[in-house]
Order: sequence, then C-alpha cells, then structure tokens
Amino acid sequence: MSGGACGCASRVIARLPSRLKPARRASGQHAKCLALRATIPAVTARRPPPRSDRPSTSRPASERSQRASTATRAAPHELRIIGGQWRRSRLPVPDAPGLRPTPDRVRETLFNWLGQDLAGWSVLDAYAGSGALGFEAASRGAARVVMLERDARLAASLRAVRERLQAQAVEVHAADALDWMRRCPQRFGLVLLDPPFTDERLPALQAAAPLLLPDGWLYLESGEPYADADAASLGLALHRAGRAGAVHYHLLRRAGG
Repeated sequence: MSGGACGCASRVIARLPSRLKPARRASGQHAKCLALRATIPAVTARRPPPRSDRPSTSRPASERSQRASTATRAAPHELRIIGGQWRRSRLPVPDAPGLRPTPDRVRETLFNWLGQDLAGWSVLDAYAGSGALGFEAASRGAARVVMLERDARLAASLRAVRERLQAQAVEVHAADALDWMRRCPQRFGLVLLDPPFTDERLPALQAAAPLLLPDGWLYLESGEPYADADAASLGLALHRAGRAGAVHYHLLRRAGG
C-alpha cells in the first residue's frame, strides 16, 4: 500500500466511533492482566427475589400473638421460699385482685429480726394470700402455722402447696380473717398481718393484738407507716420498722415483752 493510501486509511479510522475502532494489541503488564482475567470464570451476581416472592418462614402475627398469650397463661407468676428446709421451693402466685406477695428482701429482713429458727413457734398468717410468709415460717421449723384466706381459689392453691411440701404443721382455713380472729380463743407467738385494704388495717390490729402470747410478736405490712401512738393504744410497742418501695413493714411486740 502506498504512503498516500495509508495516510487516507489512518484518517478514516480516526473518524470512526471508538466502539468500531480495531482493538489495539495489548502489551506488557496490561497484556498479562488480560490473560489472567481470561482464566477466571465469570460469576454473574444473582439478585435475591423480591420479598413478596420469597417463601415466608415466620408465623402469621395472629398466631404468634396467640402463642405468646398461651405461654403467659401456662407460666403463672411464682416466688421462692428463701430459708429453712424448703429453701428455693416454688410458690405459685395466682392472679387475684389485691394480691401482692411480700417481697423477698422484706421477708429476709423480717426473719433476720425474728431469728432463723422458729422451732416450737405457733404462727397465725391472717391474710395468707400466696402463703409466702406462712410457708416461710413453717420452713424455719414453726410447730403450727394457721393460714386464713377468704378467697376460695387462693385457699385451694395454699392447700395444694401444703400437700406438695408435705407441710404437716400448716393448716389452711377458707375464712374471713377479721371474723376468725374475733372468735378465736387461741394464742400465738407470731401473728402476720398483711391486710389487702388500708381501711382494714386498724380493725385487723385490734382483732389480732389479744391473740398474742405475753412475749409474742406481730408483723404488720401496709402502704403507709404505722404510728407508735396507735401501737401503744393496743398494748403494743414498735420494735423495728423498714420500707421497701411502697411497702412499709413493722415488727411490734407486747409492751413490756
């Protein structure tokens, strides 16, 4: 080809779009890279299908909600006895209006005040509820523990726990605490009071005070502190008192005891 023809061809190629130009021969390091790339199989990225197309492995929201509700009903609230022979034994806490078991820390404090060994004691748990206080006393060796509970369902739960623990010293009476105490001729070394309503606190104290032995103790739990003057009018003296959140707890004793 003549020089004029070559120059003409060069000008024609220069005017072509870049995608139509003949490929230049690769050389040097660039050629090595191209050769290496050719040996690697191409991998085409696959996009995941849209969420609407994916098979769902989760349960419908209505079913999850129903299962969660069933699990809640199948696992009732519970607490544990914190001392004595039945330490760590579970006590169920049924859902009932006004039922508020004595917190663990308060029970621990109370029995630190009284002493861990209640062998031979007679105990009245006048508003038993879950039985947390009464079973705690029985676990520490009390010879007799009388539990009063007017709610028939709670009384049945207390009897079931007594049977499970084989707590022979525990008696459960489905009775109104005030009526029972006012008619009771017996005396106790320890009376436990946790009335569900504030307006029942004073009547409960008035009914319980005569049931104490000369050296007996009375435990009162309420939503407000108890005044020394009120205790003195019943022949009682405030021995110790404390507070845990909204719970005020008091240990009283026969005056001069």
